[in-house]
Amino acid sequence: MRTTGKPAGKAAGKPAGRGRGPGSRLRAVSGPSGPPRIAGRLYGRRRNGRPARLTAVGTGVAALVATVAVAGLERLAFGAPGVLFGVGYLLVCFQLAVRVRYVDLLAAPISGPIAFAVALLLFGPVTSTGVTAQLVALATNLATRSGWLFTGTGLAAAIVLARFVAQRRIHRAR
Repeated sequence: MRTTGKPAGKAAGKPAGRGRGPGSRLRAVSGPSGPPRIAGRLYGRRRNGRPARLTAVGTGVAALVATVAVAGLERLAFGAPGVLFGVGYLLVCFQLAVRVRYVDLLAAPISGPIAFAVALLLFGPVTSTGVTAQLVALATNLATRSGWLFTGTGLAAAIVLARFVAQRRIHRAR
């Protein structure tokens, strides 16, 4: 019986150290002109050109942080959220829809409007004090900025729907 010299359990044609199973080992590779890598990975992540994917929680956190940051910057610069806030919200919705994982696709069109409302609650103009005044001001701000809200949410929903349909077609083709 002739042996191939491969360890038992390894798949044929798969280099040692690049597998993801429990028996895989990572080898340190030092490149002559780059940062240290670990067998095809840069700092523990695979380098395959695809963008990092967000989980549902990550999508919500990213939406909240980015939308509140844009609203806060515009409030500092111009006094109240306006066009810059709307454009920033559109960019946030686009990035969320593009970067969310396939299993968490519904998080993108849901987390955007929640972040929009929180940003308006924190940085929107309020004429009087009290909880009722805050709620009335939030409702007014949402109504006056509904074009941005619906456009961003619709953009995220359209991208998520296109990704879902494309993935289903790929899955059915197999």
